[in-house]
Amino acid sequence: MESICSSMEKLFPCREAAIGILGELIGDSKEAYPSAIYLFGHSGTGKTALTRAFLKECGRKQNVRTAHLNAIECYTTKIMLEILLDSLAPGQGDALKADNMLDFVEQLHQWHGAPGAESQGFLIAVDNAERLRDMDANVLPVLLRLQQLTSLNLCVILLSQLPFEKFYNKTGLSEVISLHLAQYNKAETQRILGSDFAQVRSQLLEQFAQDTKRLEICQEAVTEEFYNNYLNLFLSVFYKACRDVPELQLTARKCLSIYLEPVLDGTVEATDISRLWRHIAGPLRSALTQIYMRIEKPPEETEDFAAIEDQSVRKLAQSLELPYYAKFLLIAAFLASHNAANQDKRLFVKHHGKQRKRMQMVNARAKTTEKMSTTLGPKSFSIDRLLAIFYAILEEKVGLTCNLLSQISTLVHLKLLSFVSGEQNIMDGSARLQCTIGLEFVMQIGKVVGFNVRQYLCDFM
Repeated sequence: MESICSSMEKLFPCREAAIGILGELIGDSKEAYPSAIYLFGHSGTGKTALTRAFLKECGRKQNVRTAHLNAIECYTTKIMLEILLDSLAPGQGDALKADNMLDFVEQLHQWHGAPGAESQGFLIAVDNAERLRDMDANVLPVLLRLQQLTSLNLCVILLSQLPFEKFYNKTGLSEVISLHLAQYNKAETQRILGSDFAQVRSQLLEQFAQDTKRLEICQEAVTEEFYNNYLNLFLSVFYKACRDVPELQLTARKCLSIYLEPVLDGTVEATDISRLWRHIAGPLRSALTQIYMRIEKPPEETEDFAAIEDQSVRKLAQSLELPYYAKFLLIAAFLASHNAANQDKRLFVKHHGKQRKRMQMVNARAKTTEKMSTTLGPKSFSIDRLLAIFYAILEEKVGLTCNLLSQISTLVHLKLLSFVSGEQNIMDGSARLQCTIGLEFVMQIGKVVGFNVRQYLCDFM
């Protein structure tokens, strides 16, 4: 198991503690496994990739049969059981069938008396395990007690974004060992993004293989220090709005060519970080408004890319099918993210009283583009503030219902909003969110519902 853990630690930096705990819990196939392990954390924290790699290594280096499935793909219990049996006993075809959990348990129990079964281990991993709650009532309880029911050395690993408390039902569930994968902090994120430097450098050298001049500059300029400086600037813009490592990795690679452009042209030195920051700041903030959207740059129309980009955002916003009130919630979230909380009374209350003009206030409003809130990026806000702004901008009276609150969850699921903290404490008001969309996008949403977004932004007053 030590060799498995050491090989995985190289693949998953900053997850040494979680890998060590998994190694201690699973151990050797000759040792008794725990009946169930519950692995949970936000998206992009490495749950699925880590578990897949762990099962693959266990299957290769130990006498272990493994199965990994995604509960989203299993819309019936029968499909899920067939996938598990095919993975645990490959090549047996139609010989193994299970229409329900009873048949599945009987099939596994028959393996108990087979030769070599005593020294063999079984590992089953179920991704998006929260979907098991929507299946037959006996699926989840049986999976948690599968080791006891089959007498096999078997462990079920459940992966989810929810804490295990959300799984409890009236009949109760067996206790499981919970392992939380926390979100990466900024230093850990930079270390993970920087770990693929060799691959990024080789791709750049391959890209400029035909251009001798640029190839020489790239070989000299693109060092590990240069790449780390770029990642530091990149995360200063993106880290507050997005913690999803795969998404950050994809966006960082897209923006690197823009950062490298003046160095390759010879106009800026690779060590002049301040000038490189001035060059990349605008494109980074533009990319921040389109994260998760997958808007590709046309190869032949580089000069008109900004116009094409705006047009793509408009089309996406106009084609986004959201409920009527969800659109107003999205607008309210954008206003909460890009306005100071102390300006809410002046912006959203009709009779807020007169405001004296002072020179400090006049100078403060004479903002440059770099200092505008819509350019600096989103700030966090509470649920209470979101709902207060929502009711202020909505002309009709609407009651606070479960349906309305569920639309906030829909916006989070669509990545239009993201949790900053307190995801599990929505009802007590301590949760804080951010709006991840840009000004152009929200203005198009405003046009659809007939609302002028600019009128309620401090940057344009």
